[in-house]
Amino acid sequence: MAPDTHVEHPYYQPEPGSAWDQVEQWQPLLVMKEPLVSLANWQEPHNVRWSFQHMRELMPSAVIHGNDNPRPLPERHFDLDGLETELEWAPSVADLLRATQTDGFLVMHHGRIVTEQYTPPMVRRTRHLVMSVSKSIVSCVAGSLAGDGLLDPEAPAERYVPELAGCGYAGRTVRDILDMRSGVQFSEAYLDPMSEVRVMERSMGWAPRNHGDPLGMYPYILSIAAQEERGGVFEYRSIDTDVLGWICERAADARMADLISERIWEPIGAFHDAEVTLDPLATAIHDGGVSTTLRDLARFGLMIAADGAVGERQVVPAEWMHTACYPPADVREAFAASDNEPYLTGGWYRNQFWFVPGDNGPIQLALGIHGQMVFVERSTGIVAVKLSSWQLPQDPTKLLGTIWALRQIGRVLDSES
Repeated sequence: MAPDTHVEHPYYQPEPGSAWDQVEQWQPLLVMKEPLVSLANWQEPHNVRWSFQHMRELMPSAVIHGNDNPRPLPERHFDLDGLETELEWAPSVADLLRATQTDGFLVMHHGRIVTEQYTPPMVRRTRHLVMSVSKSIVSCVAGSLAGDGLLDPEAPAERYVPELAGCGYAGRTVRDILDMRSGVQFSEAYLDPMSEVRVMERSMGWAPRNHGDPLGMYPYILSIAAQEERGGVFEYRSIDTDVLGWICERAADARMADLISERIWEPIGAFHDAEVTLDPLATAIHDGGVSTTLRDLARFGLMIAADGAVGERQVVPAEWMHTACYPPADVREAFAASDNEPYLTGGWYRNQFWFVPGDNGPIQLALGIHGQMVFVERSTGIVAVKLSSWQLPQDPTKLLGTIWALRQIGRVLDSES
């Protein structure tokens, strides 16, 4: 089945009579000739390509500092465009990149770039929103703090954020939150404007607030109720990462942008400053707010592939990666019982990373809606990054097709080396 290429569904419907209700009428006042992209419509399908590359123009952002001495990325180019994928709807890699609205695509094999491609207007220096790949970045911050003894994954969440004792997160451990088994009431239905994920987005400033919405992400978290016991079936909840980010900030007594800068971005040798969007209280949007360049995200992938190391420096404890790649049996069982099993069969979710079985060991993934991906297959030495502008937030056909194609690339490159 070919991926859907057309969708009409409003992500946000401004309240009648609000300032945002008639925002498009002000387009004639502006010098721009294109339709107005605003806080009210930036996630609409026809706007995502532009908005994902201009987040700082839509909402406040904090800087995540790069490194004045960036990590070199050697190159040994290999023409992958004509490589067959065995997909009917995208028979070659080039077809796949077109069919999956690719903005940037980079593949490394044993630390060398073999292909690097951009779709205009994106260029090498463009920062692109990575959506929930941000979750895996925050996980690495948590791993770094755990390695320094500042964070205990088995501790109750309220040890670090006492306010959580008064909401649905009472009694949940940091581990429950890391593995998205918190059991709180939270729907991730992106196309339902009244789902919890959309109310949270309005609260945190990703859309105009409606009357009654909390002001800020942390106040919204404190309104969440428990739905079921902790430690049960895996259920993807973005709010869990926002709680994790809050825990990290309290454990380290520092803001998330600074934690990512000092503990991840500078140590991996990122060349450009990244950014993270902020809520009305100047809190980083931990679950999906990071924007970065394609190459710097590849540097992040290289660190993951090296089990948290960059050269001689252990940025994230190797055990943090190992317990994610080879988790306890109940982690796999929790995933098998979830709605994700039919799509990522045999997979699991641990430490804010996704995993699927590979030919010779697990494939580790950092994923974001609308087609953001970091793909790490240690057995073939592949690190790949794909930044995209899918019309739909989720598209299993495009996701699984991309994973399959990257596995094919790994097999070919491994056989050539």
